[in-house]
Amino acid sequence: MKRAHLILALIGIAVLILAPIGQKNYIIYVLCSWLMFSIAAMGLNLTLGYAGQVSLAQASFIGIGAYITSLLTLAGYHWVFGWLAAMGATFVIGLLLGYPALRVQHHFLAFVTLAFNTIVFLVLRNEEEITGGSFGLVGMPRPEFFGIKTMPQLNFYYFVLVLFVISAFVFWWIVHSPWGRAFKALRENPIRAESLGVDTRRITLLAFAIGSAFGGGAGAIMAPLVQFIEPGSFALIHSLKILLMVVVGGAGFFYGPMLGAAVVIILPEFLRFTEGYYLIIYAFLVIVLMVYSPSGLIGLGSKLMARFRPKQEVRKDMAKGAQL
Repeated sequence: MKRAHLILALIGIAVLILAPIGQKNYIIYVLCSWLMFSIAAMGLNLTLGYAGQVSLAQASFIGIGAYITSLLTLAGYHWVFGWLAAMGATFVIGLLLGYPALRVQHHFLAFVTLAFNTIVFLVLRNEEEITGGSFGLVGMPRPEFFGIKTMPQLNFYYFVLVLFVISAFVFWWIVHSPWGRAFKALRENPIRAESLGVDTRRITLLAFAIGSAFGGGAGAIMAPLVQFIEPGSFALIHSLKILLMVVVGGAGFFYGPMLGAAVVIILPEFLRFTEGYYLIIYAFLVIVLMVYSPSGLIGLGSKLMARFRPKQEVRKDMAKGAQL
């Protein structure tokens, strides 16, 4: 089974390498946005899907990461320093945000993270001397590595793809590590997990911190991608959009964030031929999916496969019986 997953991952990477060839700059930009939001959704999937901690603040961590990276690169520092600073800062802030999760749960925790997202938005908008206020920051340079410039859109896509693959590998490692098993135990039954020796306090804080760091890493990519950031890009509506990615793709599944981000970012582009009706069609498809498969696209695929597995198992049992 692990070998099949490896083959699937290699095929996926090969498709992603070939996807932008021959495409226009706008299509490549959309693909970059999809990869960037996939990284942010991985972080929320770790917090929500695996650890079961509700968060409506992922966009705020993207914003913190984007502003830190922008300020450092505009000051003359290389993008790598901004990326590391963004992930480090969001890790610490996520760790602090995780403390309310030790006392409140479910929708109460959602309100706490919602309030945090609002606070970050207001700070970004009102601290004009640092963030530029409503006018934002503009002109963030794209990085250069060993003489290779990422200013051309295709070069920048492959730069983002490398970061996406690294993030996906780290995400996979965390999920399959003892931390990942502890996250799942925390989601299923915190009391039982604690009785089995899991330090639920530490695991809850780690879930928030690591998930937030993924958001900060996505923000570090967003800064040079759009080369203009302003507070409205990190409002609550964008946190809800990332939440939609996780839920539609399949919360608690490895490939869920990638599929969900594709539905939210790429699918509307394919529906633009319907002109003014594309948002209605898009919303209708999402509603139908949530009604018939609350576990998302991955859950829907699992249900379809489960319908065929019993028949195969019955046939195998009959064949074994015939041989006996």
